Amino acid sequence: MFTRTLRQSAQVVRATFPRKTSISICAPRLSQYRSIPQVSVSQHTRWASSVTPTSSTHDPAEMEALEALESGTQKLEEGDVEGARTLYQRSVDLKPNASNLFNLGVTKYHAKDFDGAIENWKQSIELQPDSPDAHTNLASAYIMNPVPKPQLAVQHLRIAVELAPQDPEIAFNLAAVLEACGELDESLKYYTISKDHGVERAAVHIRNVSAKILGKRLQGQEATGKSPAGESP
Repeated sequence: MFTRTLRQSAQVVRATFPRKTSISICAPRLSQYRSIPQVSVSQHTRWASSVTPTSSTHDPAEMEALEALESGTQKLEEGDVEGARTLYQRSVDLKPNASNLFNLGVTKYHAKDFDGAIENWKQSIELQPDSPDAHTNLASAYIMNPVPKPQLAVQHLRIAVELAPQDPEIAFNLAAVLEACGELDESLKYYTISKDHGVERAAVHIRNVSAKILGKRLQGQEATGKSPAGESP
């Protein structure tokens, strides 16, 4: 899994949700998809705070929503996920925006309410479609859902890679899901991009995927080299 909790104000801040503390929505670092065995995935969690580009300090409801958002982020940093969820929900009820919807999704994800997280992250993306972290988290929720949807996960990770082409962790996650889906050549491409941008653990996956690709090619050559049944050599 690789959720990110975004810390964003007028725009997304590349904080590590702690971003380089890898998915840990403030805590657990996950290293494997529950539904796709043997797929190692990096994870990040980021949370959102402060105001959005259209916020107005003259709107009492928006100011109260902002206070609830920031209080929720404080709770999240303290490890109180349930307390954060309550405050984020209040913020959304007062004045929904990309930030509070994003963070509400994070708390639902950690409560294993994957459908709820998916709904909130979709809403956040509608308001801020250029957030790579929202697309990354949405992909994670699709993987962790009791009915996994890896193709939708790939779709959103592709968008995230386009939005943040220099982010090696997103490239790593896309490579991992592609590998699980059997798309080995493209998986190798993104593992290589990830390694080239500093993710050293991608090297192991590069070797593994390369071996799988070679194995498939050898099997194909053996199959084509066999004589049809009943035919003399």
